[in-house]
Amino acid sequence: MDSGPKSIEQLALRIDLRSAMLEADLSLPVTARGLVLFAHGSGSSRFSPRNRQVAQQLNEAGLATVLVDLLTPAEGVVDERTRQLRFDITLLADRLIDLTDWLCAHGRTASLNIGYFGASTGAGAALAAAAQRPDTVRAVVSRGGRPDLAGQALARVRAPTLLVVGGNDGAVIDLNRQALALLRCEKHMAIVPGATHLFEEPGALGAVSALARDWFLNHLNRPL
Repeated sequence: MDSGPKSIEQLALRIDLRSAMLEADLSLPVTARGLVLFAHGSGSSRFSPRNRQVAQQLNEAGLATVLVDLLTPAEGVVDERTRQLRFDITLLADRLIDLTDWLCAHGRTASLNIGYFGASTGAGAALAAAAQRPDTVRAVVSRGGRPDLAGQALARVRAPTLLVVGGNDGAVIDLNRQALALLRCEKHMAIVPGATHLFEEPGALGAVSALARDWFLNHLNRPL
């Protein structure tokens, strides 16, 4: 497989949305083949080493990535205490939708097809947002996610969706199977043998990255 572009531009963004000012990191290959917006999981941030490892492999394959904090710093402080905002799927999905609209209008990213990569609760938000932007979001990947949190929105998702779960993450496997049954789009569930919820085992996160890379490369270049 092509190892991707040699030059990747790194940009720190402050994005003024309707409801909040959000911090984001854009990695933009010289000739990008698409853009993947990350929706981080419960208690995580754009500095998540796991998501940054996945993003790096996507960048090396020629995909632009946006790592963003969906909560403001003040909201993050509240969430650390109450652990409620990380489960507010409506709030998180609305932020993803606003970010998607912004990226579609931004000069450097406007021409790129968009996919979502969601982890943990972020997967539920990604699918809920994808259901509301069927003409824009071209693919979704969930890593150890809670796609079930998207609820009734699952049946409205049109973006091809890949659910990746660790083979030793029994409860999450069951929740993903339930969500898979409700999806009406192109869909697939991949189980990484021997992996637990955070994919901390040797080679586990690399397997997730490869699955995500191939899914996005296959679908972000397709017409709707």
